[in-house]
Amino acid sequence: MPSKRWSDLTPGQQTAILVAVSVQISLAVTAWVDLARRPAAQVRGPKIAWVPAIAVNFVGPLTYFAFGRRPAVGQPTGS
Repeated sequence: MPSKRWSDLTPGQQTAILVAVSVQISLAVTAWVDLARRPAAQVRGPKIAWVPAIAVNFVGPLTYFAFGRRPAVGQPTGS
């Protein structure tokens, strides 16, 4: 199956791709900034291991936010 060119896609398909790319980039940048600012003691595992993991589509940033961060000392855990 030959791949389509951008111009072969419908406007709806183009919009969906642009929205998905924007969300992915926003999630990754937000996760990387959080990782850079967060002390190592508040990150599960080595910080350097999270850098490439965050780059993995939507899964990386969401995994970092769900499992990679420890709560700051003295802050409630959300339950």
